[in-house]
Amino acid sequence: MSQMRVLIVGASIAGPTCAYWFAKAGAIVTVIERFPRMRTGGQNIDIRTAGVSVMRKMPGMEAAVRAKIVPIDGISFVRSDGRPYGVITATGNPDQQSLVSEYEIYRGDLAQILHDLTKANPSIKYIFDEQVASLRQSEKEDAPVQVKFANGTPTSEYDLVVACDGATSRTRAIGLDCGVRDHMIPINSWAVFGTIKEDIVKGSKVGQAYSAVPGKFVAAGVDPSGGNRVTFMSIHPRNDPDNAMPPFREAMKQGDEALKQFVAQRFRGSGWKTDELLKAMMTAEDFYANEIAQVKLPSLHRGRFVLVGDAGYAAGPTGGGTTLALAGAYLLAGEVCKHKGNLVAGLNGYEEQMKPLIAELQKIPTLIPGVLAPQTAWGLWLRNNIFAFIVWTRVFEVAQKYFGGAFASAETFPLPEYDWES
Repeated sequence: MSQMRVLIVGASIAGPTCAYWFAKAGAIVTVIERFPRMRTGGQNIDIRTAGVSVMRKMPGMEAAVRAKIVPIDGISFVRSDGRPYGVITATGNPDQQSLVSEYEIYRGDLAQILHDLTKANPSIKYIFDEQVASLRQSEKEDAPVQVKFANGTPTSEYDLVVACDGATSRTRAIGLDCGVRDHMIPINSWAVFGTIKEDIVKGSKVGQAYSAVPGKFVAAGVDPSGGNRVTFMSIHPRNDPDNAMPPFREAMKQGDEALKQFVAQRFRGSGWKTDELLKAMMTAEDFYANEIAQVKLPSLHRGRFVLVGDAGYAAGPTGGGTTLALAGAYLLAGEVCKHKGNLVAGLNGYEEQMKPLIAELQKIPTLIPGVLAPQTAWGLWLRNNIFAFIVWTRVFEVAQKYFGGAFASAETFPLPEYDWES
C-alpha cells in the first residue's frame, strides 16, 4: 500500500492511533482537527483488554501512559453525611485489572501522548482548525475521494477517508448521507466534567463518589494541579427518552452558561458536598458535557469512507470506548495493509475483526445504571446496604477480580499480527 493517501478526521485518541499504524504501513497521512489545538481536558478513562495490547505494540506509549496515570488508588462510596460504606481499589496487576484500572488516565493526557508519538513522523501531517465540508466518491472503485474543506485547506484527493471525530461525528453524517444523530442509541444519561481549584478530597488518592435520587451520581478525585476533577452524571429511566434528554440537548445548544444553570438546577440540594462542588464547577475553565450514548451502524464503511472509535461504535456507559478506539485503529490499518491493492477486502476484514469486540464491549449489564444511581429512595437504601455488606465480607474483592478479569486481561481479545511495511 505504498504511498496510499489517508485523511483522518479527529485528533483525539482514535485519530493519532490510526495515523501511527497507517504511517507504519507506508501511507501518507493527513490528520485534521476542528478545534484550533489539542484538547487537554476531559474525564478519566481507562485502557483495557485489546487496548492494552495495542498500547504495548507502540514503542514508548506504555511508559508515557504510566507517567501520566491518574493519581487514584480507589473510589470510596459515601453517604450524604460523608461516611464511606464501601471502597473499590485496583488489583495492582495491570494484566488482571479490577473495576478500577491500572491504566486510568485523563482523556486529554492520552490524546496528547498519542499526538506526541506521531507529530514528528514525516509521513504524518496535522492540520488544526479544519473540518470536512463535503466528500465526493467516484463510481469507479479504484478512484480516490475528493474532499472539500471548510476553513481554507485546498480541495484534495485521498485513497481513504477515516472518521474519528466522536459519537456526534459530523463527518459520519457527510460520509453516510445521514443526520448527525442517526445511528445514535440514547442511553438516557448525560454527564458533565470539569477541574475545580478546591480540594474536596483533601489530597487523598482515593476518590469519593455519591449517589442521590432520582438517578444522580457525583464524583470527585484529586488532580495533579492540586484541585479536583469532578463529574456529575444524570441517569434517567431507559423507557423515558422523550422527556429526559431534550432539555439537556437544548441547554447544550445554548452554550456553557445555560448548561451550567441546567446542571445546577438538576443537582442543587442533593446532599453530601454537591452544592459546594456545583459552586466550584461554575468557574471551571475546562467545563464540558456530553450525552452518554452508543453508536450502532449497519456497516462501518461506505466505499472509501470508514469509521473508527466513537464515530463508528461508541460504547456508552460500558467503559470500553478507549479500548475500541485503540483496537479499531490498529485493526483498520492492519487489515488494509494485509490486503494491499484490494481496499474492499481490507475494509471488509476490518469490519469482521471488529464485530465481536464491538458486540462484547457495547454490552450494558442490566443492573449497572440502577446500581450506579438508583431512581428511588428505597433502591438507594438497598444498594448502599448490599454494597456495604459485600465489601465488608470481602466478597466484592473476589467478585471484582473475577468479573474484572473477564474484560480486563490483555489476552481476553487477542489481536492478529501484521507485516508492516516500515
